Amino acid sequence: MEALDIARWQFGITTVYHFIFVPLTIGLSLLVAVMQTTSVLSKDPVRKDAWTRMTKFFGSLLIVNFGIGIATGIVQEFQFGMNWSEYSRFVGDVFGAPLALEGLAAFFLESVFLGLWIFGWGKLPEKIHLLTIWAVAIGSTLSAYFIIAANSFMQHPVGAMLNPETGRAELDPSQGSLWAVLTNVTAMAAFPHVVSGAWLVAGAFVTGVASWHMVRHHNRARDIGLETPEGEEHHHAARDLYRPVVRFGVIAMFISAIVLVVSGDFQAQIMFKQQPMKMASAEALCETETGASFSILTVGGPNAFSENCDDVTHLIEVPYVTSFLATHTFDAELQGVNDLSAQYQEQFGETVTDVHGQEIAVDYRPNLFVTYWSFRLMMGLAAFSGILAFWALWVTRGKGENARTTGSKLFQWFAVLSIPMPFFANSAGWVFTEMGRQPWVVHPNPDDPTIRLMTTQAVSGNPGWMVATSLIAFTLVYGVLAVIWFQMMRKAALKGVPLPKRDPDSDELDTPTLSFEY
Repeated sequence: MEALDIARWQFGITTVYHFIFVPLTIGLSLLVAVMQTTSVLSKDPVRKDAWTRMTKFFGSLLIVNFGIGIATGIVQEFQFGMNWSEYSRFVGDVFGAPLALEGLAAFFLESVFLGLWIFGWGKLPEKIHLLTIWAVAIGSTLSAYFIIAANSFMQHPVGAMLNPETGRAELDPSQGSLWAVLTNVTAMAAFPHVVSGAWLVAGAFVTGVASWHMVRHHNRARDIGLETPEGEEHHHAARDLYRPVVRFGVIAMFISAIVLVVSGDFQAQIMFKQQPMKMASAEALCETETGASFSILTVGGPNAFSENCDDVTHLIEVPYVTSFLATHTFDAELQGVNDLSAQYQEQFGETVTDVHGQEIAVDYRPNLFVTYWSFRLMMGLAAFSGILAFWALWVTRGKGENARTTGSKLFQWFAVLSIPMPFFANSAGWVFTEMGRQPWVVHPNPDDPTIRLMTTQAVSGNPGWMVATSLIAFTLVYGVLAVIWFQMMRKAALKGVPLPKRDPDSDELDTPTLSFEY
């Protein structure tokens, strides 16, 4: 395996691994902020206490996830110098600007105010303390925006010019410079899609964890007997503590689903204009078609998705859907992989000079197998969240004293199974986005293709064994961190919320502290 392939594997592994934590941090910080807001604004002391407990419970899970996310994210930026120095040299003057804003503005905002939120319980005024968690939520969302702006420049470079003397991309004041990079239409489309995906992750996480405990307390109350004080305590925990949070998580999933569909539709139209090869690869569309269908299932020989696109066979198709996704018309013509490949060879050449000065042949087709199936996994895995949302609403229907909970073990385990599915869907979406851009690391803008760079030109000139050594080291370290993260999250999630107990000398409920017992 060559250094280029190993470097791509390394960046892919660290990116997918890091992105396990990112959407949960973005989404959960917002949901925790809403939980605390509900608590602060509540006039009913019992309801206020319930939402305070839930805020602290899910806040402890947010803290664990945030810490691991930092540890994994820092390594990514190191790799730009370690394995992709030619890319950094070429585009660093542009790419570094949004990354700097992410670090200086967004990251410090969320880090500083998260510390104030953690240690400010009972020390800061209630509403001032509430503002700290909202600052964390805003900071994490801003952080996502700046990263997406940087990535969108790789998908659709704007606001820059090619310096003929240095051969580097530089910000161009005549095009609006940094402002043009930050308001890139690709970023405008990707940002709501990524953030709503994070809301889906957090909504499924909150619903899944709360559902597990709701069922557990429901069955505990049934086994002990509602006529006993302990049984009544568990009954109230299921109905008054966890049930509202289950439904709250469902609302978050419904909102995220609406934004995901609308923003995804907008992205598809932009992708058709900016990266038609990615659109064709998502469908494994080999030849140009009018009124292109959307395939549910496609098969092919051992080389069908790599060497011979024409061996791909679409078994189950829905007519005209791909054309509609691309243009909102059913009879639009979509260029196929073969025609686009021939067009790019004529426009950009059949060979390219790599970092070692060697002329190598260029294949303008991305890996069709990966792009085709990652696109479908992105959508298919999200279906678990939809099933969970409707099922959770059904088992918790009713109001007031008629509000229902459930003791269904099947629902309990499905809720837990559904937690990782939007994580995988998010990862599949990023795999599709990045793999579909290949062989470009900076995809040429269709209107001005002067700024472009191929992946084979972007890698550092390090020997393969050196890159392999760092790949193995990072993978082992990440494996250890994954075990630690899972155990900490599992322990905190299973611990649940301490049930409210009244002080015998007063009517006040005890309020637990934010737990750090890991």
